[in-house]
Amino acid sequence: MTVSRPQVLFVCVHNAGRSQMAAGFLGALAGDAVVVRSAGSMPAEQINPVAVEAMAEVGIDIRAEVPKLLTAESVQESDAVITMGCGDACPYFPGKRYEDWKLDDPAGRGIDAVRPIRDEIRARVVTLLDELGV
Repeated sequence: MTVSRPQVLFVCVHNAGRSQMAAGFLGALAGDAVVVRSAGSMPAEQINPVAVEAMAEVGIDIRAEVPKLLTAESVQESDAVITMGCGDACPYFPGKRYEDWKLDDPAGRGIDAVRPIRDEIRARVVTLLDELGV
């Protein structure tokens, strides 16, 4: 018997900072126990270099990630959908677990302003893993 792994989708507008950091933490902390995705309603051209730097400081490399467009299919495939300020742009499907994490946007901020955002995301990811039983 195979045990299905929970699938988590992190969504923010540009998929360049918050959602990428959250996906990086979830992947690093849960390994293969969870399927991790991230996407944005209006993806940026590239990931925020300050977010990459902030994650590198804690040993997580997200340099290879690229912003991806949010699709209805990615929401449907996910067990938990974590939004980060994407507002009405996020599709809603009944029976999914939705959470909206109110987080400052790291866009245009320096590393000193991004570190506390990164640390809050990590704390929320740890709580999420506990709630998912991982």
